[in-house]
Amino acid sequence: MPQPRKRFAQHWLRSETALEQIIQAANLKKSDRLLEIGPGTGMLTRRLIPLVQSLIAVELDWDLCKKLVKSLGNKDNFLLLQGDILKLDITTEAQQFPQFLPINKVVANIPYNITSPILKKLLGSIASPKNPPYDLIVLLIQKEVAQRIVAYPGSKNYGALSIKMQYLAECNYICDVPKKSFSPPPKVDSAVITFRPRSLLNSAINPKHLETLINLGFSSRRKMLRNNLKSFIDQELLREFLTEIDLNEKVRAENLDLNQWIALSNHFSQ
Repeated sequence: MPQPRKRFAQHWLRSETALEQIIQAANLKKSDRLLEIGPGTGMLTRRLIPLVQSLIAVELDWDLCKKLVKSLGNKDNFLLLQGDILKLDITTEAQQFPQFLPINKVVANIPYNITSPILKKLLGSIASPKNPPYDLIVLLIQKEVAQRIVAYPGSKNYGALSIKMQYLAECNYICDVPKKSFSPPPKVDSAVITFRPRSLLNSAINPKHLETLINLGFSSRRKMLRNNLKSFIDQELLREFLTEIDLNEKVRAENLDLNQWIALSNHFSQ
């Protein structure tokens, strides 16, 4: 097994249990066209290839690419792209291989140091969701981040990330993956999480306005919502609105659920 490189934040997943949980969470069908980010040594890749129509893997490490080509290059439904997932336009890169497109699912053990930009690449943002969306995204990420993504209003983990991800997708926490599941073990525990992008029936009239409200609302967690939004919304009007939806005027950002944030944005977008 190749030596992991710190600069690429490499940790090889070696737990059969964790690999199987990722595959189960992906609910794979023979017609699926997958994207895998950071295949590394190919532990997950080898298991995915026989289960799907095609798999595009994107790997930054050139040395690992050479090893993957040697071990998996003879698979007709496997396409390896060398490069940075944050910079590559996969559709353009793979246009010579139409049988691999369009990708409908993503399954990956991603580098934790670029989790936020990867989430943005895969899901987009409230103001600009990815279009068309993937059917399903299955990621192995840092446990703390996974807990924040699925957190409920009022909990210590609930914040701007929770609302933004839950607006864009149905988010489900699948399982814990302990440090010992990797070689070498990372400093943090991990978790498998799924995202099923969706179109909200109750969507924001002005998504950009909603995104701004959320960022301002959580700019200082200890302050009341009205104080964080005072530069953006008249305090008296905000107080009246909070009363209308049965919320205390001293409420903090973490006490509003997704639908209340949407209602707040829609009310003051008009």
